[in-house]
Amino acid sequence: MEIEKTKICVIGAGAIGTSLANALAHNPELDVILYSIEQQVVESINESQYNQKYFPNTKLTWRLKATGDKQVLAENEFLFFAIPSSVIMSFIAENKHLFHPDAILINLAKGLSKDEHFTVGESIQANVIQKVATMKGPTFARDLIDKIPTAFTLGSVHEDLFPRFKELVVGTNVYLDYSTDLRGVELLSTMKNIYAIATGILDAQFDSPNLRFMFLTKAFNEMRSILIQFGGAKKTIFKYCGFGDFGLTALNDLSRNRTLGLLIGKGFFSENISNMVLEGKNAVSIFCDILSKQENLTDKFIIINELQRVLTEPDYDIPSFVHHILNDD
Repeated sequence: MEIEKTKICVIGAGAIGTSLANALAHNPELDVILYSIEQQVVESINESQYNQKYFPNTKLTWRLKATGDKQVLAENEFLFFAIPSSVIMSFIAENKHLFHPDAILINLAKGLSKDEHFTVGESIQANVIQKVATMKGPTFARDLIDKIPTAFTLGSVHEDLFPRFKELVVGTNVYLDYSTDLRGVELLSTMKNIYAIATGILDAQFDSPNLRFMFLTKAFNEMRSILIQFGGAKKTIFKYCGFGDFGLTALNDLSRNRTLGLLIGKGFFSENISNMVLEGKNAVSIFCDILSKQENLTDKFIIINELQRVLTEPDYDIPSFVHHILNDD
């Protein structure tokens, strides 16, 4: 008799959605399907085992299938949301009537919510009856789909979910650590984009190992202070979503936010360029707006405050950036 498989749907067949779905599909105990609104992507995966739009040279496992039929949202136990943070809440509002009451919803989107709940994961939890988790970590989709060992932090207030996720990744190249600090996991996944921009500015100007790691120490401490200020747990920063994701994003040139910082540092900053990388830029604005309303916090968090000036003051003297953030004591 055939054992019933755990049914998983990854919503969004972009780079991270495809790579994660492909990784999970290597677990023979899982039945994994990709949901996409892009019909050409669906046909490409089902007919040739290639996502021609995002990974045209990488053959996907035969176990992975794709669909454009929303009914799949009602048929799966785990729903992974690999769609942009700017549209995830509208997608959930439109389709949550389809979700099974016992389904588990996992947010992969990085960014802050536009409502009072502040983080995307918390906004999802406030608008559905299902249990919610978030997965964040030092993860480039290219490495993940190339079967390189790749880590995420699984964050959820529902600690009973952790053993179930441990079973999902058996036999795959995905490795997990766990946290009940849902807010902290989500906050860190946003903050690392901010400090990756700042690191890029610094590296573009100096490319000095001494200065780089002096700055990274200051940046890491500032991230930790902001995490605590906004209600995250101190220890979360030492999870994959904290130290790991920050290092990946700040120091690797495949990072879009680091690249934005490099462009700024080299004098190529423009509004058109900055609009290409919205996560870090938008996060700077949101964090600084909140911090400015609380006494002395803007001066306390000097790096994010100075980066806000870089992004908003047309005549900002970029070479002075490093001087300002290192002479704050």
